[in-house]
Formats: sequence, structure tokens, C-alpha cells
Amino acid sequence: MLKAMSTYAFVRERLHPGLLEGMVRAGAEAIEIFAFRGHFDYGNRRQHVVEIAQWFKASGATLNSVHSPMYNSYEWGGRSMDPINIADPERKGRIEAMDEIKRALEIAEQVPFRFLVQHVGMGGEAADERTFDAAMSSIEHLRAFAKPLGVRLLLENIPNELSTPEKLLELLHVAHFDDVGICFDTGHAHIMSNLAAAFESLKDRIESTHLHDNKGDQDSHLWPGEGTIDWQPTMEMLRSAPHTPPLVLEIEGEHKTPQQITSGMGDAYKKLEGAGKY
Repeated sequence: MLKAMSTYAFVRERLHPGLLEGMVRAGAEAIEIFAFRGHFDYGNRRQHVVEIAQWFKASGATLNSVHSPMYNSYEWGGRSMDPINIADPERKGRIEAMDEIKRALEIAEQVPFRFLVQHVGMGGEAADERTFDAAMSSIEHLRAFAKPLGVRLLLENIPNELSTPEKLLELLHVAHFDDVGICFDTGHAHIMSNLAAAFESLKDRIESTHLHDNKGDQDSHLWPGEGTIDWQPTMEMLRSAPHTPPLVLEIEGEHKTPQQITSGMGDAYKKLEGAGKY
């Protein structure tokens, strides 16, 4: 299975080639870019996007996926972090959200990538007829926009009522989204319900992952082994997925230096290898 790393670990600093080089040296065979303007200014197509595109072209590294924007802000954790919510029942908010996401999708013209990982609603979002219909309408629009760019949408299981395995499958089936897949998040599954049951429900649609750990109480994005997930059966399950998803580490990097993050990557990949052969 392809070993990959999300730049979410560095979300509080500007993405630059040196960070990407460090991830590759630490064992990442592919990258997921976390689309947050203060980290990766995907709207700056003449400078920042060009800089990152040139690195990918020169290095030969693979951009597996881009995490769809969650907030419209330049300061992570700041008070001005406006949520980007495709399940907003208000049409104006939903259109603004889709416009921002489309800006991130357009980087595929300069840096090709396979998947856009998309949240359905915000943390704690309730599932009702209005939010469900809003999400379905937004996904229909975004998948149509992404297809000519060679990008496939993946919906992520996150801690809210709209993104339980059951609701995600209902959304995909009701709307006949046969070309939309799932990004399976181990940490979210662990705090939402039963990880094995969630995987079994979503198994046939899983095409990528977010791997991180927690103690079952909060979404802490710990390294594998620092929480209470049992990684031996988890790895066995992931290997059994029909589409053989990449293993994308998505780790909280606050209070960690870049050197600590890259060192942790090597340890994490060894742990996952120890939990089962790739």
C-alpha cells in the first residue's frame, strides 16, 4: 500500500518545497495537500501554486489528493476562520462554499491530483432534510466541475450526523453518485462508533484514507500507537479494501518541529508495517 502524508501537520506555516522534501525523505511516496489559504494559497496561481507545481514536476513525487478547504482564512485557529460548508441550507452560503472549493480544484490544471477529499457539513452538523438535500446538490455540482480536471471526489467520515457511514451511503445511493468514493478516517471512526463496523459498511467505496489515533474521546490526530486504536486488525482491514487505498498520515503538528514530524513519520510507517505487510 502506498505510504503518504498530509501537509495538515504543517498547517500553521506556509507550505514550501523544503517541507515537501522532508516528507519524501521520511518515507512518503505520495502527498496530500491540506487546502488552507494560510498554509497553501491555492488562489495564488501565479506564485504559490506555481512554486509547488514546479517542485512536484522536478521531484517526480505524486500528489495523491487535496483536502478540500474547510475555512476561508489565512490564520489557523484565528477568530476570522469562516467555515466553508457545502451542507449550508442557505443558498448564498452554499454557493460561496462551492466557489471556494472550485478555486482549490482548479490547481489540478497546474498540479494534477487524483482525489479531492470533501467534508459533508461541519463538526456536529445535524442531519435533516434541508442539510441532506443541500449536501446532495453541492456534491452534484462539485463532481461535475472536478471531472474534466481529472479529479474524483471522496467524501470523508467526520463526527457529525451527515457523515456517519449510513448517511454517507444513503447520500451516494439516493443521488446515484457512482463515481464518488470515500476517504476513510480511522480517528473519526474510532470516536464516532465502532471502527471495524464503519469500515465494513464503507469498504467497497474506500479509495483513500486518513490515518491517525486518539483515545476515543476527542479528535486529537495522534500518531498511530499513541491512542487506543488496535492497528493490527485495522491494517488487515485496510489491506482487504477492494481499491487498495493509500495510507495517508494526517497528524496534528502543533508543538512539533518539522524534524519531529518527519522523524515521527518514519516511526509510524515502521509501526504500520509491523502491524501487517504492505
